[in-house]
Amino acid sequence: MLIDVHVHVSRPEHEHPWVLEFIRDEYKGDIWALVQEVLTPAGLRPFLQQNGIDWAVALAEVNPVTTGNTPNEYVADLCAQANALPDPPAGPRGRLLPFASLNPFVVNDLADELERLVKEFGFRGFKVYPVYQHHYVNDSRMYPLYARAQELGVPMLVHTGSSVFKGARIKYGDPLHLDDVAIDFPRLTILMAHSGRPFWYAQAFWMARRHENVYMEISGLPGKKLLEYFPDLERLADKVVYGSDWPGNPYLRRNVEAIGALPLKAETREKILWKNAAKILGVEVRG
Repeated sequence: MLIDVHVHVSRPEHEHPWVLEFIRDEYKGDIWALVQEVLTPAGLRPFLQQNGIDWAVALAEVNPVTTGNTPNEYVADLCAQANALPDPPAGPRGRLLPFASLNPFVVNDLADELERLVKEFGFRGFKVYPVYQHHYVNDSRMYPLYARAQELGVPMLVHTGSSVFKGARIKYGDPLHLDDVAIDFPRLTILMAHSGRPFWYAQAFWMARRHENVYMEISGLPGKKLLEYFPDLERLADKVVYGSDWPGNPYLRRNVEAIGALPLKAETREKILWKNAAKILGVEVRG
């Protein structure tokens, strides 16, 4: 089993030009050629299956000032069409779960919009992008959203740590701002994307230890360095979930294999790679 809780499904037309330029420069090749090939209903699910992924979280991104706009409706439609494809002979794999994006500078009633997206389009969670949307995660404007998410029982993924993209404001990425949210909404499941990279690993670890409803999510971190960043990772085996950050990390299997090579208990690896996420997302697992 493998569950990837952090897959970006933005097509080139969704992104600002400087994002495309950065990715081309970073990878010394046209990563968008792969993205355009993969990001169709007929292409995405086989791609996930080929990489051994049973479930993947597909992320909307409403960040018009910084990275771009990947609409919620596009993500919902992509997931629905891909999930309707026939299962491979080995059984259902490569299925998608849509996560919404709600920007407090774009949507006035965040709570009602979340409920609409969950009930009308089947969204299974949502992501908050403080460093791209320029607000603290414990801003009072966000509290109606968290209250409604808690009522609906859907988890929140939140960007923590740095970003290399133009216009990102890193001060909003400190995981300690989640302390208020975790206390005020104890039944809201919170996943800290990137686990505070690279400034706030200790803070992210502390938050996951302190709060029952807070988890570390390790997308964007080199798998082989996890024990360097978190020497006591084994102690938090129940509080860590895996994500790839594809296509920012274009190699879906590299970090999975690196985690498999770490001196961790087999049970810990299973929890990180799929068991914890399956429980949070409420998805069926293969026998």
